[in-house]
Amino acid sequence: MTTDVPKNLSQDPSVNPIHDIVDAQTTDCCIVGGGPAGAVLALLLARQGIAVMLLETHKDFDRDFRGDTIHPSVMEIMEELGLSKALLELPHAKMRQIRFKTPEDTVTLADFSHLKTRYPYITMLPQVKFLEFITQEAQKYPSFRLVMGANVQELITENGVIQGVRYRGGGGWHEVRAILTVGADGRHSRLRHLGEFESIETSPPMDILWFRLPRQPEDLEGGMGRFGQGKIIAMLDRGDEWQVADVIPKGGYQQLRAAGLEELKKSVVEVVPEFQQRIENLHDWSQVAFLSVESSRVKRWYRPGLLLIGDAAHIMSPVGGVGINYAIQDAVVAANVLSKPLKNRQVQLSDLAKVQRQREVPTRIIQAFQTFIQKRVFAPVLNSNSTFVPPAFLRLPILRDLPARLIALGVFPVHVKT
Repeated sequence: MTTDVPKNLSQDPSVNPIHDIVDAQTTDCCIVGGGPAGAVLALLLARQGIAVMLLETHKDFDRDFRGDTIHPSVMEIMEELGLSKALLELPHAKMRQIRFKTPEDTVTLADFSHLKTRYPYITMLPQVKFLEFITQEAQKYPSFRLVMGANVQELITENGVIQGVRYRGGGGWHEVRAILTVGADGRHSRLRHLGEFESIETSPPMDILWFRLPRQPEDLEGGMGRFGQGKIIAMLDRGDEWQVADVIPKGGYQQLRAAGLEELKKSVVEVVPEFQQRIENLHDWSQVAFLSVESSRVKRWYRPGLLLIGDAAHIMSPVGGVGINYAIQDAVVAANVLSKPLKNRQVQLSDLAKVQRQREVPTRIIQAFQTFIQKRVFAPVLNSNSTFVPPAFLRLPILRDLPARLIALGVFPVHVKT
């Protein structure tokens, strides 16, 4: 449970300018970021009676164009927690294959139906519903506390050890002191910046424009990719809407804006003719969200008292939609490794290193796979006006299950320790 701390303990002149602290609390684990990694880690710790505070900078979980894919690896984790049946009672769609259609052919990048799992599909569920589901489950445990609108601004550091955070919200400055602070605050991680973590970056050859168009009852369920001349369109099923990704060459956004919205609409219809009528629902650039695609990982995921997981530790390309699932696997491993040290109220640097050691290799492998697909499949399409010819490796039977396994289950299975 969180407990009050005397105000004089919040005065830390050796680190940051002193603020008027509205209140100060302690907890075992302070998690910054209420995305999939942070929410699942908070639930796992709370289930074990570990006091945990989850700080989310926004006032709700509803964000445009967040990833909505829950892969078989996460569904198996939900089953281990006894939550899979309730989760699947929420409105959702199922994607059993990842396919790309060209003017001459249809190519299957990943077929999940061959996998040995009770969930041989990707569950298409709005992330806001997933996060609400997880945090509502966590609120059943008295050791869990969720604070919305908590904008973390500072780390509390004493003798080189992170002791917690200070955040703004709810009437002023607040302070949370913790045995362990976890940065799960996404690709633009504030804690990664405050902790001065060094990143290794790559340069994906693409960016993405996101927008929504109506989905008709006769449309296929799940999703589909379309390849045209110099054009890639991906469509993700969101019930009564398609979440459409227009993949563009890296750095090409300003040129597209200058050409005008009508040119964008025309280029989409050339690749997806059935959008001829629906594209007229796109009236203004304000309906189009720009995503600068990045891929990176920090060299070291931890400092004394601080651990990064999920996108805060490794930014994933959208290829395969694996970011959510690798973030949740990070959370499971972190809970498995750190629960006992947290209960003993002493987390060693070696404990944090163990989390990175178990998760770094799978992260590097999936990022290498994403880079391979981007260079061998996406880049040739975006950089050419000729008809796309699928690479031979996509048709080799021996490789049929490899992309599906990497995307759906990850490199190594991750299980919840009871």
